[in-house]
Amino acid sequence: MKINIAIISMAGAVLAACSPAGPSGNSSVPQPAKPVEIEQYLGHWFEMARYENQFERGCEAVTADYSLGEDGMVRVLNTCREGGIDGRRKESEGRAKTVPDSGNAKLKVSFFGPFYGDYWILDRAADYSWSIVGEPSGRYLWFLTRRPDPTKKTRNMLVEKAKALGYDVDMLRWTQH
Repeated sequence: MKINIAIISMAGAVLAACSPAGPSGNSSVPQPAKPVEIEQYLGHWFEMARYENQFERGCEAVTADYSLGEDGMVRVLNTCREGGIDGRRKESEGRAKTVPDSGNAKLKVSFFGPFYGDYWILDRAADYSWSIVGEPSGRYLWFLTRRPDPTKKTRNMLVEKAKALGYDVDMLRWTQH
């Protein structure tokens, strides 16, 4: 059963304009660090950490699946388990398009008809094993990894990268898988 609730990464950017403004963890969000090959970015991602937000409250086991649609847009399927890793499954489906002249590192995403929000891939691994995602207000931040159990070294590296990007890492909420 699909529930039309924005749950993860891209959904935050869409809802930023509609929901009460939360605290900004970065008052000066930098531009994305490197271009993105969309085909490499597609696939299954696990949310390792996030800034807490209204639409993911109580969510664990958060994942995002990106695939290329027939229309050339990116299909987004976000899922989570409500209340814990064994909780009721919730999902939200959306679409994303790349922003011209952004090296594919900036996308516009929609879960609600014609309303699009920002999704910036601020940094990523050369092998696309992790990414740091945010948007211009600094109120939303996600660490995404290809594995549900990244190493401590990877976790620490992502925290240090987020700090270097200007984010308040004390605001991170770690996701259980």
